Amino acid sequence: MIARDLATWGLGVTTMPEPVREAAVRHLLDGIGNSIAGFRSGSADPAIHVARGLGGPPESTILGTSARVSAPAAALANGTLVHALDFDDTHAGGLVHATAVVLPAAFAVGEQVGASGEEILLAAIVGYEAVCRIAAAAPHGFHSRGLHATMVAGVFSSALIASRLCGLDVEQTTNALGIAGSQAGGLLAFLATGASTKQLHPGFASQSGIIAARLASAGATGPETVFDGPHGVFDALASGATNPESIVDALGERWETTRIGIKPYPACQLSHATLDALKAARRQVNFAPEDVEFVTARVHPDSASVVCDTSRDLTRPASPYAAKFSLPWSAAAIIVDQDMTLATFEPASISRPQVAEIAARISIELAPSANVAADARGEVLVGLRDGRRIVGSVERSAGGPDNPLSDAELHAKFTGNVGDDSARIIAAIEALEDQPTLHNIMTVVAKTTVEDSK
Repeated sequence: MIARDLATWGLGVTTMPEPVREAAVRHLLDGIGNSIAGFRSGSADPAIHVARGLGGPPESTILGTSARVSAPAAALANGTLVHALDFDDTHAGGLVHATAVVLPAAFAVGEQVGASGEEILLAAIVGYEAVCRIAAAAPHGFHSRGLHATMVAGVFSSALIASRLCGLDVEQTTNALGIAGSQAGGLLAFLATGASTKQLHPGFASQSGIIAARLASAGATGPETVFDGPHGVFDALASGATNPESIVDALGERWETTRIGIKPYPACQLSHATLDALKAARRQVNFAPEDVEFVTARVHPDSASVVCDTSRDLTRPASPYAAKFSLPWSAAAIIVDQDMTLATFEPASISRPQVAEIAARISIELAPSANVAADARGEVLVGLRDGRRIVGSVERSAGGPDNPLSDAELHAKFTGNVGDDSARIIAAIEALEDQPTLHNIMTVVAKTTVEDSK
């Protein structure tokens, strides 16, 4: 059974190639930076408030605070914090935000059991492999059913991380994965409303995975057929072709941890290739926003179903989060601003008439591709009022494994999220393998934020 094979590998693996370790540290660093920015924005305040209220034994720290609550409660808050601004990483094959479910479980349970930095890093890599492989076994299959793949797959990675750090055996861990399957979900209904549920999904997944491991440790059982079926997660929640066997194919030989991309823009990953194509067009002709007569973007069909859904107003988004999931609005913003930062999605910014007017001039052509949506080519045709036509294109968006951000670019993103205190956090996280516990990292993160009465 796949769950048993995954559990056996996840508990038993002790060595990881150095590039895999380095990749995991980069993603954990990016996740911490995103969580600090999310904390300062207030976007995760409801989850933090609820986590504080849940309380429990002081096992784990809510990122950005000195508050210690139960590990499941901390994971709820921290998963929401990492994903709060949709600036966190994406595995293209599974279209999942991997760190948003890996970091909260690894850090919360790692703190709970007093694990070393090395133990936490190894558990995190196991989690990265699980979430990416499970989601990629149904390419766009969960999204096609109206479900958020990050939450569907994230409950399993969190359960596996918690099982490993808590010392569960293979039988218990298999049960934990089976139990986690009954907590997989995450509706995409937020797309049409601007609701904040998407930010909560990684928190739900991380919390649920930890609870699944605790239930298995206490003697609860789950179906070891959770991946194989019948009535498993793919049968119930995915559409289209699936390949569950790929979850355990070449474990320890092919590392998906090195195939996760880091976002340069705080918007839905499925818009990034178009945004980069617009930048490529502008490098040819430095046009002004008022010069633009029309833009035609060629978009992967799976991307279009998420970020070009005309059942909602794509030119005047209902909320900052809705703007992040409107390709026309995001493209218009990058035409006007020439770049995209967290400030692009402030409430005052998304109400700008100029951006809405340009967004209305952007049309979409579907461009089927053999590549998955998050790794597809980007191409735009920009028509200027003087009659000139400019084609901008990129083979894939920046930040992915085949076009990665440099360490300097990653550090610049981190500093943009964190501010002047970024150097000491970077140093602490990049030395994770040598840390006796997470105490130093959590302390420097808390000192970086301004704690109030939230």
